[in-house]
Amino acid sequence: MLGRAIRSMEVMVHSSTFLLPKLRQPANSPAKKYALVVLNQNLPRFVPRLWTHAKLRICADGGANRIFDEMFQMTNDPDYESTRKRYIPEIIEGDMDSIRPEVKQFYSSQGSKISDKSHNQETTDLHKCISRIHRCTPDHEKTNLCVLVTGALGGRFDHEAANINILYLFSDMRIVLLSDDCLIRLLPKTHKHEIYIESSVEGPHCGLFPVGAPSGSTTTTGLKWNLSEAKMRFGSMISTSNIVHAERVTVQSDADLLWTISLRNLT
Repeated sequence: MLGRAIRSMEVMVHSSTFLLPKLRQPANSPAKKYALVVLNQNLPRFVPRLWTHAKLRICADGGANRIFDEMFQMTNDPDYESTRKRYIPEIIEGDMDSIRPEVKQFYSSQGSKISDKSHNQETTDLHKCISRIHRCTPDHEKTNLCVLVTGALGGRFDHEAANINILYLFSDMRIVLLSDDCLIRLLPKTHKHEIYIESSVEGPHCGLFPVGAPSGSTTTTGLKWNLSEAKMRFGSMISTSNIVHAERVTVQSDADLLWTISLRNLT
């Protein structure tokens, strides 16, 4: 019964075309809308590329400091001030305990909306940002929206765990957590998954594992060490240090899984 139920599921397609320059976007790839959320960690080297793809850019509190301080280092523009004025977030959201006063003043003067949520200490700044995007996106548009989150990995582990928890709290949205080294996305058990590998920018190392609940049956194709109705849980087997062996990886599981893949040295 489980096998028949999984085979009847709809297919959810994933790719990392947002890591490619706009001029190299595959002609046959479906058009997606991107939102970018910048957290208060060192910016990945490819943030200018993500910024170009995104239709909405939100800085989570001190993430605005990172854009203010670090974007100049990632562009070839010799004019420091023009670079700052070119990368203006539409919204700065959070409890405002990290953003520097001069940064807040600068972006406010450039038209950024300052959304002070200091009255709410029950949720993280990332949660506040994703909640805004979730509220403002009609249900029928959520499947075509992908939220890219930089600075979500690295630093304190409790912060990382909270960021991964966001993937589960908003499992009806496509959210990708990014660092210089890797990305993480959730593969909900409600769908089959086809992951198209952009080999020029990602791989070959990858991992697949359940968080929160064990998997009683996971099957994959396209990996060096494929799984066949495998059981996975923490304290037993999980799939780490695997290798992508094909342009398309497929995953079917009876549990929500995290997919992670290494990123190449993007410039």
